[in-house]
Amino acid sequence: MYFSFSSTSFFTIIFLVSANAITNPTRKPQNQLSVNFYAKSCPHVDQLVASVTSQQFKEAPISGPATIRLFFHDCFVEGCDASVLISTKAGSKELAEKDAEDNKEVAMEAFDSINKAKALVETKCPGVVSCADILAIAARDFVHLAGGPYYQVKKGRWDGKISMASRVQSNLPRANSTLDELLRLFKSKGLSLEDLVILSGAHTIGFAHCRHFVTRLYDYKGTKQPDPSIDPRLLKALKMSCPHYGGNTDIVAPFDVTTPFSFDNAYYGNLEAKMGLLATDQALFLDPRTKPLVQAMAKDKQKFFQAFVVAMDKMGSIGVKRGRRHGEKRKDCRIHMG
Repeated sequence: MYFSFSSTSFFTIIFLVSANAITNPTRKPQNQLSVNFYAKSCPHVDQLVASVTSQQFKEAPISGPATIRLFFHDCFVEGCDASVLISTKAGSKELAEKDAEDNKEVAMEAFDSINKAKALVETKCPGVVSCADILAIAARDFVHLAGGPYYQVKKGRWDGKISMASRVQSNLPRANSTLDELLRLFKSKGLSLEDLVILSGAHTIGFAHCRHFVTRLYDYKGTKQPDPSIDPRLLKALKMSCPHYGGNTDIVAPFDVTTPFSFDNAYYGNLEAKMGLLATDQALFLDPRTKPLVQAMAKDKQKFFQAFVVAMDKMGSIGVKRGRRHGEKRKDCRIHMG
């Protein structure tokens, strides 16, 4: 399903739907990863993954933003090592990352995409390609399928052996984080202020549940008033579907209220127009440190695409595991080898 909205049609701009879910280690040198890592051992890995992601995107478009989000959540916790894909062992007291509150809202279609791609790759190149690399490739595919740039993915990651739900919350951005808190978090991952603004542009597609922005609508920072930085027409539309109390917890709204299914630079134009969904989104335009970059990205889609490719490559090398001492090559992304 695809929708397009003009930036002026404020009452068709918001469509809120019921859905189940739509939603650290020091970086090692990037030269440990290479585009041609599987050139001999699994030369067609990109095409194999693409055959799955393209089908998933047709059958369940939500797979796109959900898988991109899954990649972010993976890299920010324990590094890009597919630890977010591991299922909690039966009877275990310690939940795996996948079962942390922050990951429960990631649509199951994202996990399905990776598991299907992994199963196909295993039939052609058994025991060769890591789940972590497949997740990185799939995220790229979905960026491109939604209209974003196509770029070469560096490979060579191993799958991590540690997956603990207790490590998730402190390593992911919160919907009410201040810009200073976000900058500290990103810096701890080896990412810059520019990376924060550019990677936030992934919110050009995808959705957030009401609970992540409801306080902006009714009680911003304890004032009992809405956030003054929300466009009043957007505020009215959001309130219609997100009551202050007792609303449907499955209701979601698009991050990008103008072109929610297209990977473009409209997200930044929305911030200029006071139409950012989350406080953390709108803060990027309100803060003088990040505002000029938001304005530059809003003006030039190609510049955003080029910057996004660089930032994804940088994020994709956070905490990369190499070798059997630190990692494994899982045959089933959900289950540890050991």
